[in-house]
Formats: sequence, structure tokens, C-alpha cells
Amino acid sequence: MSQKSLKEQRLQRIKNLDSLIERGFEAYPYSFEVEHQTKELQEKYADSVAADEFEDIVSIAGRVMLLRMMGKVTFATIEDDSGRIQVYFQKDMLEKYNALKKIDLGDYIEVKGSIFRTQKGELTIKVNDFRPLVKSLRPLPDKYHGLSDKEQRYRQRYLDLMVNPEVKRAFILRSKTISFIRRYLEDLGFMEVETPVLQSVPGGAEARPFKTHHNALNYDFHMRISLELYLKRLIVGGFKQVYEMGRLFRNEGVSPKHNPEFTMLELYWVGKDYIDILELVENMYSELVKTLTGSYKINYQGTELDFSTPWARIDFTGEIAKKAGIDFDMLDEEKLRAWVAENYPKKGGEEQALAEQPINQIYNKLYDIYVEPFLEQPTFVMDHPQAISPLAKKHRSRAGLVERFEPVCMGMELGNAFSELNDPIDQRKRFELQESLRDRGDDEQPPLDEDFLTALEFGMPPTGGLGLGIDRIAMLVADVPSIRDVILFPLLKPEI
Repeated sequence: MSQKSLKEQRLQRIKNLDSLIERGFEAYPYSFEVEHQTKELQEKYADSVAADEFEDIVSIAGRVMLLRMMGKVTFATIEDDSGRIQVYFQKDMLEKYNALKKIDLGDYIEVKGSIFRTQKGELTIKVNDFRPLVKSLRPLPDKYHGLSDKEQRYRQRYLDLMVNPEVKRAFILRSKTISFIRRYLEDLGFMEVETPVLQSVPGGAEARPFKTHHNALNYDFHMRISLELYLKRLIVGGFKQVYEMGRLFRNEGVSPKHNPEFTMLELYWVGKDYIDILELVENMYSELVKTLTGSYKINYQGTELDFSTPWARIDFTGEIAKKAGIDFDMLDEEKLRAWVAENYPKKGGEEQALAEQPINQIYNKLYDIYVEPFLEQPTFVMDHPQAISPLAKKHRSRAGLVERFEPVCMGMELGNAFSELNDPIDQRKRFELQESLRDRGDDEQPPLDEDFLTALEFGMPPTGGLGLGIDRIAMLVADVPSIRDVILFPLLKPEI
């Protein structure tokens, strides 16, 4: 549709609004009251048959999505937040019937009338009174082509929700996911808390932060990249079970699994280790899926996923070795670098061969190549190398590893959990190692957080910790291919 056509339509709709006002309708009413929802009516009269009529008087309000005027009768389809229903206007029943000529697609109206089912079996409201509630000054997208451009749908989510009703389902399921998790944790005795979004030292994860300047304090702060370090301060302070569900901000690219602004749950449970936390995740997510979908099995993009317990468990280094054909100890750095140098030589245009990179990046890259993309069913990846786990406690029986797991499904990491490191001396050494990597150019390594180390030196009891990505589990439950499909307003470059 050309800009000229859009302009002309807008001007005509303004004229239609003026005409409605001249006919005695209020331009923008302050409120309205209706007694029914379309879904409620569809369910209540589901057993009725063609030509059935009822004396019940109902009232609904919604957006006009279809409008067919045929002389002395008019049919319309009205959509509210629960669904759609047909309405029927008859000239000899309505004093202001002719005002319908000034109603446009997209207008929000209120109707009252009786219920009947047409000869063709369509449940319909026979209108005895109506009023416009708000005029849509812009036309809805073409009903045949819809709003199909993905980026436009994300930019104008209000239109996406308006013309693609199935989109709402994903966000309803996301909301129910969050509500379920909150109830589940509160039933276990957890308390929800809030920690700073603006932080002087961003930590708790390896990621580039966003920076902002506080004028009054004349200081640069960072948007948080993790909830971890402040929640651990609360454990030091005496809380036993805390969680936070909030937005995190990482200055990274976008992909079907990544958005720079996303929602994370983190919890800390005194007296528990990573196996206790694993059982919590396994049970909570299994019951979440069953509660929201009616089954432990769901279909995700053509693959059936089984969330019933127990989930599979695999060893981080053992699985890499098995899939890559490595026949030596993965923790032998010298041998591993030699193997990587042979199998992943430097390519043209690369600044540095994989074998020359820090050992943590080598482990992560091999995991990304050989393991994560192939994990479809809900799976726990266990016992990671210490080199990639600066906040996890050393494994009690496997030297060089830590007590950590990641739940993974459909090639996506759903979360991360540890037996939390509470030795302040060991923690300082690991922070210093991160800082040395930062000094060598790895800007995803966080700076050393001296205040957190001070808190840790007052003593943090043995604690199990967990972080879960809310957006990704919502993707699975809602069966959508991109994280942008479960974030109402994903980050986009502004249009010029």
C-alpha cells in the first residue's frame, strides 16, 4: 500500500470519526463494562445447533476484524483478548444502524444483544445496541497478505498481536511459565528478592556489558550481565533460600538463541550442592511442561521432546573425547593443544589458531563443535573443567573438574548450576586469572570484584546455585523457533 493511499485512508477515517460524533456517539469514551468474553460464549453455547436461538442478553467489546454490509443487514467479526465471535446488525432493530457505514476495520466497539446460531452453524450475537469505543485511524494490514515480514512484526508487535492471534499463545505460555516457576520456588521456601541493575563492577558471567553514565555521581556504571554476585552477598548476609527473576543485558550479537536483553532466573540454596539443584531443575521443568501442556512430551519444531524424569546425564570432557575421537585425558593441556593444532590449523584471515587461544576458549569451542548441537532431548551435561568455571567449587573426587551442570535441550543451553565456590582465597586466584585474560584482550572477562571477595571472606555457607534462561524454556513450551518470538519487544536497530 502506497504512502499516499495510507494518508488518504487515515483522512477518511478521521472524517468517519467526525460523522460518528455528529450522530451522538462519544469520540473516546472513558470506560466501558461488558459481561462476557468471546471464548466464554463459544464454550457456553458449544452444544447448540444450527438455528438455535436464546433469550440470554450478552455484551462484549472488541476490535472489528471483518465487516460485511448488505443493505439492511450487516455481519461483523469481533475479536477480544480471548477469541472471535460473529455479530449481526439488523436495520429495523437499530435506531443508529446507518452509523455502521462509519465503522472501519480495526475500530474497537461494544455490542449488546441475544445469542443465536445461524443456519450455517455460526454462533452469532444479534445486536440490539452498540457504540464505538475507539476509532482506528490507520488501516489494518491487508487480510490476505497479513503481517508476514518478521522484522516488521517485531517492530510493530501491537499489529502482530492484532492480526496474528496465534502469536498471543506464545506470550500467554511465557507468562504461565514464569508464574509456575515462582509458585514452585515459593512452595519450597524460596524468597524473591531484587538486586541492582546498575553495577559499578559487572560480574558473574563472561560477557561484554553495556555502559551508562550517572550524571549526579559523575560515574560510569554498567548494566548487569548476571544476578549471581549480589545474590551470593545475600547468602553471606544470612538468607538461606533466595531467587531473582529479572532482565540481564549483554552487549552481544543476536541469533535465534540470543537477544542482548533477556530474562534470567537465579537462585541460591544454603546447604545444597549441585546434585540437589539438578533434582530441582529436573522436577520443576518436568512438572512445568506437564502443567502447561497436559503432557511430559511436547513437539518442538517437528521433534518430540520427553521431559519426564529422569533426564539423561553426560560427562562434559568424556562426551567431547568420545565424539571427537580423543584417546587421551582431555585435561592434559599440552596433548590437547597438539591435537587441536593438528585438527584445527589456522585458516586464512584468522588472527589466531584455535590451539593458540586460552584453554577455556578451546574447551568451549570443542564443546560447541562436538556436543551441544547434537543434544536434542533434555540432558544434563556434567562436571566441567575448572578452566571454564571460575565460580564453581572444585569437584570433590575428580581433579581438574568442578561440580557443575548445564541443562541442554534442542542444542540450547537452558541454564547453569554449581556447587558454589565459597573459598575466598581460591576465588581470588580465579578472578585474578580472569583479569589476566582480560588484560590480554578478552573483553568478555569481568574485572575483579573486590567488594564481593570482601563479602566472601566473612564466610558463605555451602550453597547450591542455579541460573536458568526463561526465554529459552518459553521457546520450547510455545514451540517457536526464535527467542524473538517470546520477547514482546526484542532489541532492533532503529529505523531511520
